[in-house]
Amino acid sequence: MSVQQQIVQAREMLQDWIQAERAVMTGQEYRIGSRMLRRADLDMIAERVKYWKGEIDRLEGNPRIRTQQIIPRNL
Repeated sequence: MSVQQQIVQAREMLQDWIQAERAVMTGQEYRIGSRMLRRADLDMIAERVKYWKGEIDRLEGNPRIRTQQIIPRNL
């Protein structure tokens, strides 16, 4: 599978999880494959949204910007 195909697939998965999050937030149930998701699953849904956003960034070559705090010390 090419990187472009993986990006398309990751975007589709992200959209599915975003739709699930919207449905569950409004008190509805949502089905992905054979799994039924309910309000109690919002944490898991949020983790999957974050995961797929990260996969898209990774595949597109957009690394997260990370900062690091450095505290100079006189020894």
